[in-house]
Amino acid sequence: MDNQGVTADPQLQQFIAVESQKQRFQQLVHQMTEVCWEKCMDKPGPKLDSRTEVCFVNCVERFIDTSQFILNRLEQTQRSRGTFSETMTD
Repeated sequence: MDNQGVTADPQLQQFIAVESQKQRFQQLVHQMTEVCWEKCMDKPGPKLDSRTEVCFVNCVERFIDTSQFILNRLEQTQRSRGTFSETMTD
């Protein structure tokens, strides 16, 4: 089965690329949540002790830094390809 003369629509290709980036970002969110939970939570209870709270705060701050870095990188990549898709902000 060959693809004689079949050319993918550039808008469709862009949409797929953006959706793939969103999926990778969501995977990162889940991974970071799992890492922070496993790293910081010794035993669930009605309150967090100060060590656990500090651990979660640090982990979340690193997550925010990482997320911002990734979003900035995706934006730069999109701009270097032409236009930045509005679907990235949804």
